[in-house]
Amino acid sequence: MKDFKFYLDSISEIGFVEKTSNAIVYVSGLPKVKTDEIVIFETGKTGIVLSFTSDTVVVLVFFKESISHGTKVVRTNEFLKVPVGKELFGRTIDPLGNSLTAMAAYKKPSVTRGINVLPAGILSRKTINKQLETGIPVVDLVMPLGFGQKELVIGDRKTGKTNFLMQTILTQAKQKHICIYAAIGKRRLDIKDAENFLIKHGISDQVIIVATGFDDPIGLSFLVPFSAMTVAEYFRDEGYDVLLILDDLTTHAKFYREISLLGKKFPGRNSYPGDTFYTHAKLLERAGNFQTSKGEKAITCLPVAETVQGDLSGYIQTNIMSMTDGHLYFDSDFFAKGRRPAINPFLSVTRVGRQTQSPLKRDINREILSFLTISEKMQNFSHFGAELTEASKVTLAVGERVIRFLDQGPFTTMPINLQILLFSMLWDNILQNRNVEPVGTDINKMIETYKTKPNVSKVIDGVIAEAKTFNDMLKTMREKGEQLLSSLKS
Repeated sequence: MKDFKFYLDSISEIGFVEKTSNAIVYVSGLPKVKTDEIVIFETGKTGIVLSFTSDTVVVLVFFKESISHGTKVVRTNEFLKVPVGKELFGRTIDPLGNSLTAMAAYKKPSVTRGINVLPAGILSRKTINKQLETGIPVVDLVMPLGFGQKELVIGDRKTGKTNFLMQTILTQAKQKHICIYAAIGKRRLDIKDAENFLIKHGISDQVIIVATGFDDPIGLSFLVPFSAMTVAEYFRDEGYDVLLILDDLTTHAKFYREISLLGKKFPGRNSYPGDTFYTHAKLLERAGNFQTSKGEKAITCLPVAETVQGDLSGYIQTNIMSMTDGHLYFDSDFFAKGRRPAINPFLSVTRVGRQTQSPLKRDINREILSFLTISEKMQNFSHFGAELTEASKVTLAVGERVIRFLDQGPFTTMPINLQILLFSMLWDNILQNRNVEPVGTDINKMIETYKTKPNVSKVIDGVIAEAKTFNDMLKTMREKGEQLLSSLKS
């Protein structure tokens, strides 16, 4: 953008600061100003127009420095744009594209895009038909996600949500998909931990972090998810599938509430403004599966929401639930029991994920869910101190083995075909009453073997491709299970 003097000379409109209130500045003048237009103060700082009346313009500023009464302001006739491009890979940037890392000289991309665009219409969208792999069995087999799905990640603080998101980023980046992590008002340490995770696993060249700290101006924090979505749309149009994580929208709603109340908008439920729903819905509708000039490409969006003491009925939480395609609920009780990830499959929902599964995966999904339901009922029954029959004891023991299989250590990811193979082996052993665990302590070694030895992975992939149903898979396990397991452990 040009400087204050250029716009003053070219547009010939001037305003004056009348009042400031934290991130909001009230300006008089500027008769032809438009909503969302950029304005420049004579100090060189910028802001964006939120609303206006016949005599006052309400401006959201992107800085913390105080601004004096009477400071001159000019409009620019331009709208907020952010730099987009491959130069952003491996970078942590603020929502205006400025680098937050102390790395080598950073050249901003020359391409820019407006952050406030309308979501694409129904005619450019396609049915979600491809499964998104997270590398976590309890999601891939029980609560599957599809490319282009909007899935809410919800739960109390410190229940493992960020670990799950990092595992998903790791899996997708290894498959050469673009990942964008939007950290909204996070601690600097948390942002640094995310950077270190990406560098440690060698995937930073596939990931972009758009972030603000909790001490940054709230105007910047408000822009983070919109800026991240704009970057995601650019890479979608360039022919990439994109995973976008918005961490988290409850914090974003609090920032928006503060901005709105300072801007004298009418407060509604919990003092949130009435357009909070519209703001988030307009943002999330920009994700989906699209027909582009480069083919069918998707933006998969995982917004995060925080609950308090497991309460799923909060205002912002229910708002986001109603505009997404399901939710993964991280249960603090499961977390306390040592379940990792602490996803509660009975309170979680995936509305479009199962339509992306093959018949084999759907069979496994039904098998696991129905058995977990029976096991959970039996568990609740046993809490009353009732005498358990032998059949009940067997069911509980098998339930423990299935839950142990679904547990996943932090920062490890398991390819989905390996998940199918190991679960089929486990289920076959259960049906034959053999107390043999196909996972055990060798799991990391088996994952490494599958990923690094093409001859082994090719055989396993071939076995799974041939099996049309779960019964076919169990039959194959009886014939080749021991041989496949020994090749993984060798």
